Amino acid sequence: MSLKKEASGRRSIEVEVEVPGTPEEVWQAIATGPGISSWFVPAEIEERDGKPVAATLTFGPGMKSRSEVTAWDPPRVFARQANGWAPGSPPIAVEFQVEARGGGVCVVRVVQSMFASTDDWDEQLTRSEEGWPGIFRILRLYLTHFRGQRSAMMQVMAPIAGTPAQAWAALTAALGLRDVETGQSWTAAANAPALGGIVERISENPPGALLRLDKPGPGIAALYTIEFGDTVMAALTFYLYGDSAADLAARVTPLWQAWMHERFAVPT
Repeated sequence: MSLKKEASGRRSIEVEVEVPGTPEEVWQAIATGPGISSWFVPAEIEERDGKPVAATLTFGPGMKSRSEVTAWDPPRVFARQANGWAPGSPPIAVEFQVEARGGGVCVVRVVQSMFASTDDWDEQLTRSEEGWPGIFRILRLYLTHFRGQRSAMMQVMAPIAGTPAQAWAALTAALGLRDVETGQSWTAAANAPALGGIVERISENPPGALLRLDKPGPGIAALYTIEFGDTVMAALTFYLYGDSAADLAARVTPLWQAWMHERFAVPT
């Protein structure tokens, strides 16, 4: 854990990743609406007089976060600040830094911080620190294989009975993903919608898998289970690429919604 506390009250975490591309190419991925949407969540950048002033990120139905752009120095620094995650929590600031390295790669560094007079909100920052490496793996895959392409995102979630580990076992068994290892080619079970590609990463703890897809089309899939209060959810997030990505996402989303909700009973 790298939570830093300063005398001023500023608390921050810092996570970085090495990715392929020039600083300008990486900047397009982390500081534009289409770029952010290609590996994170749907995003829009609001401009005024030709200068970015706000960013709106959509994390799900009814879950929009609007933040003020506080720093804009292409292709090096992009920062924004938004209200806190919960009522009464301090504002949260996120700064992305791009640093060129030799060999056609860059380091992307995210610094997430808040000002607080107590330790009450420190857990929120440490959870963010735990989440960024997984998000950055998607960014690295996007920049390695799909850089600059049009994209569309699809996400389907369904509740599953049991613990996160039990839910993950049920999801991987249903997909035919159990006992598959990192680096293997894989195709989903015959009773699932078309899905297949290279397993880039798979883990039991925390439960999750990252796939580079060739079916239903070029893209990335993140599969995982997550707890929301007393409910455990299984989640499939697809990032599809190419000129037909939006049409493909619209076509396969209802197929996966039906498969998820038919396969997993809603816990009582």
